[in-house]
Amino acid sequence: MSLGAEMLEEGLVALATAGGTAVVQAAGTQAWDGLRVRVARLLGRGDAERERAELERLDRTAGALEAQGSAEAERARLRQESSWQTRFESLLEDAPDAERERIAAELRSLVQEQATPGGVLARDHGVAVGGSVEVRADHGSVAALRVGDVTLGNPSQPGPPQG
Repeated sequence: MSLGAEMLEEGLVALATAGGTAVVQAAGTQAWDGLRVRVARLLGRGDAERERAELERLDRTAGALEAQGSAEAERARLRQESSWQTRFESLLEDAPDAERERIAAELRSLVQEQATPGGVLARDHGVAVGGSVEVRADHGSVAALRVGDVTLGNPSQPGPPQG
């Protein structure tokens, strides 16, 4: 019996849950446009009409999350997460075995990109890095990095102070 005919394995349920959370967390952020297109493409599975319907559903989700007052916000968030989790579970359950891993990999990638490791987030002209950074200037090139009010670049040449 195929996995689709049974209950999803625990790892795929957790992935679907993370997918629902990613959709809700992205709504109203700079990441929303890119994420909504990827989610619609994933759920549309190559069908342009289904993809458009998913884009509309995603837009309704964003609208529902924006329209809630603070008392209702948490309930709305939980409802939307649950709804998207269910959609991702259905997608994984209904997929043929050969396609399920590809879908899971795409959903996993989408979730990982939405998550901001260690709270790393770049705004405006910034670059976010969740690990080490090496800035190097070789062969007469110039390297610089600005962090807040600190700018790192090539040191000034030794010599008398210029004034």
